[in-house]
Amino acid sequence: MLCDEGSFEELLADYTPADPLNFTDSKPYKVRLREYQKKTDLADAAVIGKAYIRGRPIVLGVLDPDFMMGSMGSVVGEKIAVAAETALEMEIPLITVSCSGGARMQEGVLSLSQMAKTSAALARLKDGNGLFISVLADPTTGGVAASFAMLGDIIVAEPGALIGFAGPRTIWHTIKVELPEGFQRAEFLLEHGFVDMIIPRAELRSELARLIDYCGK
Repeated sequence: MLCDEGSFEELLADYTPADPLNFTDSKPYKVRLREYQKKTDLADAAVIGKAYIRGRPIVLGVLDPDFMMGSMGSVVGEKIAVAAETALEMEIPLITVSCSGGARMQEGVLSLSQMAKTSAALARLKDGNGLFISVLADPTTGGVAASFAMLGDIIVAEPGALIGFAGPRTIWHTIKVELPEGFQRAEFLLEHGFVDMIIPRAELRSELARLIDYCGK
């Protein structure tokens, strides 16, 4: 729906996550990874590559929620950082599409460090006069929302998307505060200046091409 047909060229497809903490919750992390890899036919939650949108060259990074709810571990952070570095090197726009539950707890502080890593890569892209458009799908939360997803030069949300750090259930179970109606939804964030546009998925391709042209990239 987003890229011109046949134009997507994947990068870092062979990057796979390790288990540095030998982590086990209800099952070992290694087992969980194998299950999701089999289910999705992906090595991890992020897919990045070069592509065209209506003839405009871009670098694209997408988080797939079917792989551990699009959570960000070391591989996801590395891929997003490389996507930003590739966009800077090629002098073309970077577009990410986020749909995530946040940082991946099974990788501990190594996962949290990806917040700084991706943010630093995007700062270098900005210093190089690059363009970063961040698209937020439902949901975009946790460490992803607290890092690269909210750092776009232009931030686009899909209608009704849940966007924020902690979700309503987490807030209720921790501080017992019931959120206002529609709080953390895309429309509320647009009204309060946290996102720039709301674009339905079927219109993303044409609207992103227009944004690239508008920014002179």
